[in-house]
Amino acid sequence: MWTWTRRRKTALLAVSPLLLAACGAATASPAGLDSPFPTLSRTADAGVSGTVWVANEGADSLSAIDAATGRVLTTVTGIPSPHNVQASPDGATVWAVSGHNNALVALDGVTSRLLMTAATGASPAHVVVGPDGSSVYVTNSGEDTLARYDATTASSMGTVALSAGPHGLRPSRDGAALVVAGTTAGAIDVVDPQNLTRTTSIAVGSSPVQVAVSDDGNFAYVSLAGESAVAKVDLVRHEVVQKVTVPTPPVQLYLTPDGARLLSADQGTADAPGDTVSIIDVATMSVTATVTTGAGPHGVVVDPSGRLAWVTNLYADTVSVLDLTNLAVTATITVGDMPNGISFSPVTATGASADTAVDVPDYSTDAAGDEGDGGDDAGHGHGEGDHHG
Repeated sequence: MWTWTRRRKTALLAVSPLLLAACGAATASPAGLDSPFPTLSRTADAGVSGTVWVANEGADSLSAIDAATGRVLTTVTGIPSPHNVQASPDGATVWAVSGHNNALVALDGVTSRLLMTAATGASPAHVVVGPDGSSVYVTNSGEDTLARYDATTASSMGTVALSAGPHGLRPSRDGAALVVAGTTAGAIDVVDPQNLTRTTSIAVGSSPVQVAVSDDGNFAYVSLAGESAVAKVDLVRHEVVQKVTVPTPPVQLYLTPDGARLLSADQGTADAPGDTVSIIDVATMSVTATVTTGAGPHGVVVDPSGRLAWVTNLYADTVSVLDLTNLAVTATITVGDMPNGISFSPVTATGASADTAVDVPDYSTDAAGDEGDGGDDAGHGHGEGDHHG
């Protein structure tokens, strides 16, 4: 049985010896993909601009990477145990969750300055921003809830009860639904974000961790760490319609902009790390290629043009840059300890300096934070005095 824990400075994912034996060795990559990583030069050739934000959970920091050059623009410290990070659709704001402090954190997407914080529920896992940018949603894995926040003020807008162990989540393109992976429950929940109600739960398999949602909202794709598989779920019929096996227990998934391919970060475990990203044809639900990355690929994101993908390597403290045309790693970027969540912003962060420190309140000792409703403490604004450049 696959289980997961949230222990500081340790891997989040743990798999039983029985499951590890069943997973077997990683499949071979296409010819030439297991050669030493090339330099950063090819990253700029793709003509992609923006910022790739990385949550370094073990380093209490976020890294902002220039998508055009692969250079780390700034490192934002002072966010204890940030497991997940998400840029708003316009890139103006970057959101992260602090698992240690039970906090939601908002940064300026250009200057990296701390804008505001709010209390979450126990053990916040993932954060997403709605497609219209007006609302922010957080899964509270320690109390099985989803919380909604106003994106302008970070004030609490309510919570809804979910299946056990809510973790990764993604909205449909039209914002009409949120799909949440219930890791402990072995199910996904579909939530109406406007009314903040759970509309259905669908059994999907062992230990779902993250989801991706098709543009038409008809299908969800779910990483099943307990089965080393990815499931395709019909959201209209409320059932799993196909599954495909991947080399090692997968974590995050991401659809290419055309919706034709799904990238699966096949992390594995600390004892048996994976090192591949599986490329899945969603029409046939077959693995068409595997690309070798670093040890423990965890998070994955694709730029809006579909040219490049970035993958966090949990056990290597690096980010791999993938050319999705040639299916090759073109660069490896060193970031902080235990890089987990990752997000693409269309704007380039300038940063006040190479290193930026922020001060995030510890809501874990606050009764309001423990309740997960934000209480009267939600939406604290922070100005220049809280930004140490």
